[in-house]
Amino acid sequence: MIRQNILYILIAAWLTGILAGCESFQEADKADDIAPLSVEINITSEVYETSGEGLILTLTEINKGTVIEKSVTGLTMSVDNVLPGIYNLSVFGATEDTEGNNIYLNGEQTNYPIIEDNKKIEMDMKGSLLGPVIFKELFYSGTANFYFRNQFYEIYNNSEETVYLDGVHFADLYPTNATTVRPVWREQDKGDYVYGARIWKFPGNGTDYPLAPGESCVISQFAANHKLPQYNPNSPIDGSSSEFEFNMDNPNYPDQPAPDMVHVFYDGKAGKGGMPQYLTPVFGGAFVLFKPLEGETYDPVNDRSLQALDQDDYFAQIYAKIPYSYIWDAVEAGPNESEINGKRVPGVLDAGMTYVGDIYNSLGVARKKRGERPDGTPLLQDTNNSTNDFERGVTPQFRRYGSKMPVWNHTLTGK
Repeated sequence: MIRQNILYILIAAWLTGILAGCESFQEADKADDIAPLSVEINITSEVYETSGEGLILTLTEINKGTVIEKSVTGLTMSVDNVLPGIYNLSVFGATEDTEGNNIYLNGEQTNYPIIEDNKKIEMDMKGSLLGPVIFKELFYSGTANFYFRNQFYEIYNNSEETVYLDGVHFADLYPTNATTVRPVWREQDKGDYVYGARIWKFPGNGTDYPLAPGESCVISQFAANHKLPQYNPNSPIDGSSSEFEFNMDNPNYPDQPAPDMVHVFYDGKAGKGGMPQYLTPVFGGAFVLFKPLEGETYDPVNDRSLQALDQDDYFAQIYAKIPYSYIWDAVEAGPNESEINGKRVPGVLDAGMTYVGDIYNSLGVARKKRGERPDGTPLLQDTNNSTNDFERGVTPQFRRYGSKMPVWNHTLTGK
């Protein structure tokens, strides 16, 4: 009995100690006398020189969710009154480099402990050009029942200068569908690249296809009137006024009057392969518009250094390496908002994901309007975050918001 009483006393003492410890932790958590810290953020980039004007710095404490947000005022910034904790840090936004180019920069540090005063934190920034031409509207989901020939991609000149589309490239990216299973690239294939599954480019000799500010250009999988009985009368769009077509030489879907996009790359070759159509995922793909830098040649067929292999790809398909520095715009689309962890596009190119929530539902996504030019054409939102930049689940429409058709459209010239 004595030994049993001693055991009870020991257990009681142990429990008392635990409860006292819990109370002390709670009191410490609530204490007002925890000394706030100062940190110094140093912003660097190996590619772009910039003052940092226009960038936003955020520090998010991952346990409590408290957020500190500041406008960047220089490449070295002090942030005061930071409580000790584990933080996710990011610097992001649109700015200019020292040559006057519009660029988007993004840098991150995750699960970073801030527990000492005057800590210096390096933020290495990745960057991309904010291209003058951006994706305006995408329709990829198709129409019931299982009709996908009406897919289209509308691009738009959101700048104040005329841009020539000649030689601008369009690519859909690998992996085809959003997935958390990442490709295993060979060591020589890693770097600041996205990886193209199929690449096309606009035809022309340099000045054949001007796109003025406020004008848009539609590229259709099949540039026909999809409402015709032989196709799908339920289609929401008539694609016959498209500027260009992804022609796959399928006699069942004959070449339309719209000029053909030039095929550049598929599986390491210039040929189109054996598929009877150019179908991008009805679940939502990832897409880029890009143009090689002046003075550089981009030839992923003959330049083996621009070819990549996923070592886990059973079919050993060859993909094309597309440098970040070439990219004008990138859009990540997926099945729904829960798939954002399966992104194929790095945050420096697109920090979010857009979606329509189902397949064959005749719905698309359209970039939001943020204002108008004096001539009434829209100014579109472009924050490099497709979650925020696009309206989701819209009925697809050519030249939404009153964007203009280019004067060389075949329906205007009769050619």
